[in-house]
Amino acid sequence: MHLVVLYLVVGQWRIPWNFRVWRGKGTTTPAQLALKMVRRLPKRLTRPFQVKILADTAFGTVEFIHGIRQLKYHAILGIGCNRKLVDGRSVKDLYHRGQQVRLVGLNVTVSVSWYYFKTDKGVFLKRYVISITPLKPCTINWWGKRRWQIEGWFKTAKHRFGLDKFGQCTLLGIYRWLILSLTAFFLAHWTYLARYYPHTLDWGQAAFLALSTFFPVLLLSLLLLDIERLRPLALSHGIDITISRCKI
Repeated sequence: MHLVVLYLVVGQWRIPWNFRVWRGKGTTTPAQLALKMVRRLPKRLTRPFQVKILADTAFGTVEFIHGIRQLKYHAILGIGCNRKLVDGRSVKDLYHRGQQVRLVGLNVTVSVSWYYFKTDKGVFLKRYVISITPLKPCTINWWGKRRWQIEGWFKTAKHRFGLDKFGQCTLLGIYRWLILSLTAFFLAHWTYLARYYPHTLDWGQAAFLALSTFFPVLLLSLLLLDIERLRPLALSHGIDITISRCKI
C-alpha cells in the first residue's frame, strides 16, 4: 500500500493532518494527491504562519512545483540526481551548492543544493534538494533535512501504533485501520505533551501514559452506562442501585 500523508509540524506539535491512498499506475499520482491536500488546508491555519512545504523526490514534479507557486507557499523539495537541466547537464554534474538553475519542463528558476544523509546502517547518501525561492545553501540543506521528520513518524506509526499491521482487503477496511492508528498516535503524543512538553519524546512512555489516562475513564464510563441500562431489572428484584460522586 502506498500512503501519501500531509504532516504538519508547528513547534512541538506534530500532526498527521490528512492522508490519501495511492491506487497505482494510471490513477491520480502521489504528487497530485499531495497538491490537493495542500490546497485544502484551512485559511485559519495557514494565515497565522509562514507555510513551508517540505517533500521528497516523488513530489518534485513540474505540476506540483507550479501548484505550490500558485498558492504562494515556499517549498523545498527533493529531486533525483539524474534530473535534467535545460543546458543538457544533470543535477549531479553541479559543483557549487546554491546555484540558480532551470530544470527541464519548468519555466522558473530554482536553487539547488545537496547534503549527506546518514542511514541506519551508517552509510552516507547524497541527497539533492531544490528551493523554489532563492536561499543560502546552508538554509536549503537545513530545511531539506527537516523533511525526514515524517520518516520518523512513519517508523513510529508502524512499529508503535500498528500502521502496517492491517489485514483488511477493502479500501474501507484500510481507511478504518489507518484512522485507528492515527487516533492512537494523536492520543499518545498530545497526552505526553500535556504532561511533559518535552524536547525529546519517548514513544513507549507516551503510549503507556495515554493508556493509563484514558482506559480507566473509558472502562468506568462503560460500567456506569451498563448499570443505568440494567437498573429497571434490578428494581424488579427489589434492588435499588444508587451511584453518588464522592470528593477525594
